[in-house]
Amino acid sequence: MGRFLQVAGLIIGLAGLVLQFCITVPASMEAGRGLLGSVVFYLSFFTILTNIGAVLVHVSLLSPTGYAWLPAFAGPRMRAGVAVSIAMVMIVYATVLARLWQPQGLFLLCDVLLHYVTPVLFVLWWLISGADGRTRWSDISWWVLYPIVYLIYALARAPLAGEVPYPFLDVAKNGSGSVAMASLAITGLFLAICVVAVLADQGIARLQTKTVR
Repeated sequence: MGRFLQVAGLIIGLAGLVLQFCITVPASMEAGRGLLGSVVFYLSFFTILTNIGAVLVHVSLLSPTGYAWLPAFAGPRMRAGVAVSIAMVMIVYATVLARLWQPQGLFLLCDVLLHYVTPVLFVLWWLISGADGRTRWSDISWWVLYPIVYLIYALARAPLAGEVPYPFLDVAKNGSGSVAMASLAITGLFLAICVVAVLADQGIARLQTKTVR
């Protein structure tokens, strides 16, 4: 089951990312951005970056011999961290962002694949095959660096590009106080998911130990 989820996550994740790239870049260029600016725009979304991370984790563990093709993405800390991040992608989109726009056609397909299907597949895969009891509470301090660095990047890019990837990060429109509150709320959600992930990993390890005995 774990192998099926891994391969399915890899195929669907790649398909969603490639399709999103193929429709976003032309649409972005039609909106007035250049090719490089359109690629940067595509890579400026937390959803895209996190799905890329999920694909790289799957690729790193694809070898049937257990050899890690991409060692940096094969370790337990990275696997759990990506699981936390992609779970947040789904939760924030489903509860906040989904009601803000109504995608159609291929945009809707990508929307479903990258915000719902790949997160579910990755988290299930992690729970079945990726969790092994080696995550530690100290890992949370590493995991949280990702959304913090992303937030700094998104806010620093905003005045230069004249746009933000997500409406709740728009300081010019919402004010710095509102953006700060939204950022704190999402960081709090991320930390809560981190706690659940560590507890789940440790619980799964205990169950596996009892089963072996």
